[in-house]
Amino acid sequence: MGHVKFHLGYFTKFGATSWPGDGKEFGSNWIDGSYHKELARMLEAAKFDFILFEDTTIVGDRYAGSMELDLKNATLAPKLDPLPLLPLMAQDTSHIGLIATASTTFYPPYLLARLLSTVDSLTGGRAGWNMVTSSEKNAALNFGMDKLLPPTVRYDIADEYVDLVKQLWDSWDEGALVANTETGVYVDHTKVHTIDFVGEHFRSRGPLNTVRSPQGYPVFAQAGASERGRAFSSKNAEVVLGMMTGGVPGMKAYREDIRNRAEAQGRNPDDIKVVFLTPVNILPEGVEQQEMTDAEKQASFEHNIVMASSSLDVDFSLYDLDGPVPQDIVAGGHTSALDHMKKAGREEGKSLRDLFSMGQGASGMDFSGTPQQIAEKMMAVMDEVGGDGFLIEGSGYNRQLPQLIDELIPALQQAGAVRTEYTGNTLRDILREF
Repeated sequence: MGHVKFHLGYFTKFGATSWPGDGKEFGSNWIDGSYHKELARMLEAAKFDFILFEDTTIVGDRYAGSMELDLKNATLAPKLDPLPLLPLMAQDTSHIGLIATASTTFYPPYLLARLLSTVDSLTGGRAGWNMVTSSEKNAALNFGMDKLLPPTVRYDIADEYVDLVKQLWDSWDEGALVANTETGVYVDHTKVHTIDFVGEHFRSRGPLNTVRSPQGYPVFAQAGASERGRAFSSKNAEVVLGMMTGGVPGMKAYREDIRNRAEAQGRNPDDIKVVFLTPVNILPEGVEQQEMTDAEKQASFEHNIVMASSSLDVDFSLYDLDGPVPQDIVAGGHTSALDHMKKAGREEGKSLRDLFSMGQGASGMDFSGTPQQIAEKMMAVMDEVGGDGFLIEGSGYNRQLPQLIDELIPALQQAGAVRTEYTGNTLRDILREF
């Protein structure tokens, strides 16, 4: 019996991806883009569908009111803007998709529509946009806002935003650029029109002054977890990023929920690919688990506590890290993650230090072992869930890149579970091949 065929994405950031290390690793020269250009070549050779860049616009200082731990470990900062990086990565590749994160909370819609249209043209139709509504208070302050609006309002704004940028991209009809030397007409003016958009949050006259890009719209990606987030992604997204919480039953239920919601809105659910974010941990034959050095353990702990302080909007330095998890912590950010931590404290007697020392295993799935073992696990999960793929966590996993590309992916290819060639030309074509 054949396996469900699934898509592969690679999740990374335009930041330091091999720290802590000795500075000689692949990835230490990331600032001029050369590392990511090489990464794109390698992942295209392995026939990945796309590379997705997470992004934030802050230096984290929620923990102890200081930027020290964030900057020391290159956790949230430094990061460069991934949008200008995509065309650079496209130069030496021909098929792999390139998706960057940009926030509907901060970009003026016209500016982002023009920028993404440009990037889609520069990449030959391989661009994607990971749509986020920013949740960090510091980001609001960086952009001159006193505070962020509540999440439901941010999503209402995002819905209108997407509607507006689509209208701007459609302000140039297919075939508007004629470049007819005989008539002397470069663009047919009857195929370019104003949009005169007036919404609750935005207004824009249009048209864009770019040309219609190869895909028309970039591919839309989004991670919708909350009720409002799922409503947004099932309406707009083509790539939906799922977390593997709740193991296989949770993944299956999440994918079915997104597909049912999309169908209810008149969309073809097969146009949406739900990909699950996962670390993989490739171990040598006969090794059960890799022991971390004390320095690595400490760096990992600091990384996790900076990430949690920022995303939950909680200063964890105010609590006893070695006592039981305090049940009175109030989250300003992602509340469900905090509930999960409190429960582990209550039911398993875990301390905050225990929880922040657990590495990246919060996904509920364990993809560790030899390349062959991991391939078997991935295929078994996808067969059960029904599709559509995995987004493999790249940041910090650079040491495993050769094994990932030379051993794990070929094992999946030999079993017929992932692609061995590209047949489509644009990212949208590639995602819809199966």
